[in-house]
Amino acid sequence: MKASRIAAATVVAGSAVLALSAPAFAHVSVQPEGTAAKGGYAVVDFKVPNERDDASTTKLEINLPADHPLASVMPQPVAGWDVKVTRSKLDKPLESHGEKISEAVTKVTWTANGKGIEPGYFQKFPLSVGALPEDTDQLVFKAIQTYSNKEVVRWIEVPQEGQAEPDNPAPVLALSAAGQDGHSSGADAASDKADTAGKTENAAADTKATDSSGGSDTTARVLGIVGIVVGVAGVGYGVAAGRRRTTA
Repeated sequence: MKASRIAAATVVAGSAVLALSAPAFAHVSVQPEGTAAKGGYAVVDFKVPNERDDASTTKLEINLPADHPLASVMPQPVAGWDVKVTRSKLDKPLESHGEKISEAVTKVTWTANGKGIEPGYFQKFPLSVGALPEDTDQLVFKAIQTYSNKEVVRWIEVPQEGQAEPDNPAPVLALSAAGQDGHSSGADAASDKADTAGKTENAAADTKATDSSGGSDTTARVLGIVGIVVGVAGVGYGVAAGRRRTTA
């Protein structure tokens, strides 16, 4: 009896732990495809799981960070979903590639034109974003998830370092140091260009030397062949002259 009670208590405790920890694993999150380096461009995926057993996710709203507006935001088409991009005027113009931008994308909304994300499934929603800011280590995207039963879940709480994860954490994109996405910095690019120019000059010099050497070798061979022909002719002439003397 004691053993069965202990086993039952263990099962109940385990179920309670899983129930408490489930929301932490089922919230809307964002991850880059590869790396998201400061100053660069990246494709990021918003992963949306369905947390309900009796309803489907039919709408997702992603609010882009107002404190770090992005000059370029392009959604990738997702089968079964309509997408709407909302642009708004910026309080402070954004400079990109030498041009000032007075408005930027502030929200992207996906709406299901079918069943949406059914129970037991998840869906990824990709965005191409850039240029990523260089003065922060992360970007916070507040998300709103709507279900077919009209329930709305707001993933808008910003996680704080050193504190427990909130009940409805907002998706947070971590940014890596500039240059870690495989692109060279300006100095590296200049150095690479110089190295390439040096290698090109060396290759040209080697080719010229090879051509010169090849020309010299060809001349030597021709002269050698001419010498052999002349020598053979001389020997033949000597033999013929000897025969004439003998006959005489």
